[in-house]
Amino acid sequence: MNMKETVDYLARAIQTRRPHRVVTGNPIMLMVGMDNPSFHHTLATADLVVPDGSGVVWAARRLKEPVQERVAGYDLLHELLREGERHQWSAYLLGASADIIQTAHDKLKQQFPGIRFVGYRDGYFTDKEDGEVVAAIREANPDLLFVARATMNQEPWIEKYQSELGVPVVMGVGGSFDVVSGKLKRAPAFFRKLGMEWFYRLIQQPTRFKRMLVLPRFALKVIKDGDKVLKHNNPS
Repeated sequence: MNMKETVDYLARAIQTRRPHRVVTGNPIMLMVGMDNPSFHHTLATADLVVPDGSGVVWAARRLKEPVQERVAGYDLLHELLREGERHQWSAYLLGASADIIQTAHDKLKQQFPGIRFVGYRDGYFTDKEDGEVVAAIREANPDLLFVARATMNQEPWIEKYQSELGVPVVMGVGGSFDVVSGKLKRAPAFFRKLGMEWFYRLIQQPTRFKRMLVLPRFALKVIKDGDKVLKHNNPS
């Protein structure tokens, strides 16, 4: 689905109150899923996976199953809040550090005054505190829950507690709160158009270098295994 269709789909989820788990798929997640069966299950059982990373869009196009457009998690977050202003939806923010989540909360509240922000807290809590965090979210009863934690603490946590949370739309948003708060700058449109947003972020956060090494592995796998699939589906 394109962005508009995605927002409309999730708006219906909020109307029906049926919990939906949204994954913003990127190459790093997909490669983790290739190596980790549990994480693969987390991705495969999501209610909706949107093509967040430009690498995913490229891979789909190369495999001749193109998506309509990239649906970046950062943009989807803002589009949902924009749509939510029309319906007076409520939102809860979870993740990042204490100062970043507070700043992100304050800025989003100012940007989207029609949204009822019913709570927020940082993402630095232990497994023993999960029950307390889930209880607080349940009590707040939001329409939207945005979660920003490290990859291996984000999607599996959402999957584990999806039914207990009872939130119509729960979405992992990665480093979006860092950008919203102003700690990081989002890549200019020129970088995004070229699919180089990852490089712009690497410039700002050189410590992500090792993590980014997965990108060439992803590209090589798409080329190697993708060509096998294409040959199998279109024998000469």
